[in-house]
Amino acid sequence: MSQSSADFIELAQTIIDVQDQDITRENANMNGESFSGKMSKLGSEFSKWYAKHSILPQELVTAIDQNEVYVHDLDQYVLGTTNCIFIPFDKLLARGFNTGNGSVRPPNSITTAMALTAIIFQSQQNAQYGGVSASKLDWDLAPYINKSFQKHFIKAQQLIQEQAKVLAAPDGSEIPFEEAAGYDTFEHLTFSNKQLAVRYPETYRFARLQTIEETNQAAEALIHNLNTMSSRAGGQIPFTSINYGTCTSEEGQLIIDAILNATIKGLGHGETPVFPIQIFKCKQGVNQLPGEPNYELFLKSIECSSKRLYPNFANIDAPCNAAYYVAGEPDTEFGTMGCRTRVIGDRYGRNRLSGKGNLSFNTINLVKLGIDYGICLEARSEADEEAFYQALQNKLDIALLGLLHRYKIQAGQKAKASDFMMREDVWEGGSQLAPDESVHDLLKHGSLSIGFIGIAECMKALYGKHHAEDKDVYRKAVDLIRFMRQYCDRKSEEHNLNITLFATPAEGLSGKFTKQDRAKYGTISGVTDREYYTNSFHIPVYYSIQAAAKIKLEAPFHELCNAGAISYIELGGNARNNKEAFLKIVQYALSQDISYFSVNHPIDRCPVCGYEGIIGNTCPVCCTSEEEQPFRRLRRVTGYLTGDYLTRFNAAKVAEVKDRVKHL
Repeated sequence: MSQSSADFIELAQTIIDVQDQDITRENANMNGESFSGKMSKLGSEFSKWYAKHSILPQELVTAIDQNEVYVHDLDQYVLGTTNCIFIPFDKLLARGFNTGNGSVRPPNSITTAMALTAIIFQSQQNAQYGGVSASKLDWDLAPYINKSFQKHFIKAQQLIQEQAKVLAAPDGSEIPFEEAAGYDTFEHLTFSNKQLAVRYPETYRFARLQTIEETNQAAEALIHNLNTMSSRAGGQIPFTSINYGTCTSEEGQLIIDAILNATIKGLGHGETPVFPIQIFKCKQGVNQLPGEPNYELFLKSIECSSKRLYPNFANIDAPCNAAYYVAGEPDTEFGTMGCRTRVIGDRYGRNRLSGKGNLSFNTINLVKLGIDYGICLEARSEADEEAFYQALQNKLDIALLGLLHRYKIQAGQKAKASDFMMREDVWEGGSQLAPDESVHDLLKHGSLSIGFIGIAECMKALYGKHHAEDKDVYRKAVDLIRFMRQYCDRKSEEHNLNITLFATPAEGLSGKFTKQDRAKYGTISGVTDREYYTNSFHIPVYYSIQAAAKIKLEAPFHELCNAGAISYIELGGNARNNKEAFLKIVQYALSQDISYFSVNHPIDRCPVCGYEGIIGNTCPVCCTSEEEQPFRRLRRVTGYLTGDYLTRFNAAKVAEVKDRVKHL
């Protein structure tokens, strides 16, 4: 038996016996200790093994083994699966779709439309390995408010027999109600048509109240569905994100309001929903100042986020996003996958969101380069910057080599391999392909991303201070990321592909890199002395700094990271009791051109009495102790929430959460 085979057999037994929680908890959205979770991990680890030994370029394998480059979702590499996508819900709902097991007709009510939204999410997530997102769900669902309103209006007419059973026809004449066949297609029968209130006051009032109630119930069902559809191994539910906030029609406003209401209300016992990741899109003139049409909804989003950690906030007005904005075309408004992925730009001109996504990404370990060429090992008195950048250039080349090699595999796949995604035109243009045709010409609209991790530890290794401790070091950190972005831009031109720079959402990776570097270099203060490397360009979670200062330092990195980035602020205490401060923090982040932003705060839940807030060792309401009944401690990881962080996060992320200081 070869050594590699023996190693894999040992790994398999480790998974089966749950001997290493860093493996079973690599994905916090999956229960790696369940039968299906173990089965998934066994398949995943074999696929990784096969990819490394038979498929990957040798330079990439060497870089992986030397802890220099990480290939995300390596288990999907050999299949040519793509990563994430923005789904064109408006198109699928308007014409209906086929799941592969049966066809679905267009919905005729908001209840059905929201139910089908969940089904579309579920169907699409099986065609890829990453997240599924709606870029403008308020706009997409607004038409179905009127479908329901028309039904309630007609029902009210039948019940009340108002106006002698006579309705106005579109041409101004009057027809008997009994002859109004197909009346629900009349354009003037809308939720926002106030003229109906004058002519049919009782009917209109009844229909509006019924429509509002139905929409709130439908939104509640959507939130529940997206938290309970365990359709992937290990109890995983679809990694869903929804963007909303800018539709100013009364119908769109009702959609936004209902989603926020359902989120604030919580799940069956009042628990905070983990999915969908929610993003409120912020736009000046739409929802940022008193008097703007959706300002009250923005305030409600603040209330919701202060209670439930969602929504996060997307900044349409940030220069990097405003460049793509076209008034009246909501699909050009910046939205994001919840984890931070950004795909709005396209060198082929499809500068909008729906119908495309990210294809794959590889991440460079900046910390290891910092150790090799910095002062932390005391082998030199000052950093060897020239050698550092030469090495970085080499790692960029290797990371890109892997992306391009993987892209060839992805682009060579037949349309039928993606099934729902191509057949139903989720990826734009897919429906025009025959099942055996290649998807090559379509995938060019997607993005290939190079990510990075650990700017803070890299700077500490190079110069002895991280980028929040010294102004000169901060400038060097910005220059470093600018160098990487310029590399991506040059390679985009060279290969005529969307090659972008990603502020990597490192969930399991942050601990993997650290563990191997510590084994090689030992424990280095401020570099390898914790269980994790700091996420992307973030100021270290353990570093004491005020909220405004952290925001200001991180803001310039957002424009450089055109594949996506997010910034956070940590609040202590019960954020629900200080919504004014919460609002000011969000508005300040937007003013500093942060592209994507969120506020973290602890949410603990007592399973006995249902109290949510901050809980020590004893519930302040029912006095249950942690020993009697473990509390559910909800925290955010890489952009999304997941259960109790103590039981679902890997060791590195648990350590990071415990190190987080509060930004006052």
